[in-house]
Amino acid sequence: MKTPKSLAAFGALALAASFAANVYAQTTMSKDSMSGMDMSGMKMDKTDKSSMPGMTLDTAANSAKTDGEVRKIDKENQKITLKHGDIKNLDMPGMTMVFKVKDAAMLDRVQVGSKVKFKAEKSDGAIAVTSIELAQ
Repeated sequence: MKTPKSLAAFGALALAASFAANVYAQTTMSKDSMSGMDMSGMKMDKTDKSSMPGMTLDTAANSAKTDGEVRKIDKENQKITLKHGDIKNLDMPGMTMVFKVKDAAMLDRVQVGSKVKFKAEKSDGAIAVTSIELAQ
């Protein structure tokens, strides 16, 4: 019959071995070493970020353009007023608002009343239009 001391020692040894195996796996696994793994059965909803707080996914939803209509152009201050639909990558509902533009030359491509498709991103605490094109 085993004594309590030998059982405790065996348990501690098993725990240490399991910890060492885990550390080894974490330090030796890399993206390149997983190339042969079949992950086709994994379910990852690209639009649901709730299971990965703090993570952003580069998906079509994040890079999709938003429909809008030009309401005002202020070339002097490099701003454009757009009535727009939901901006999904910013979790912003549709509204009319003033945006800075990343490149002032974008303002020469549109005029008041133009139907447009645009991308907006948060940068330095402000939201700026990073691309804009006439809608088809």
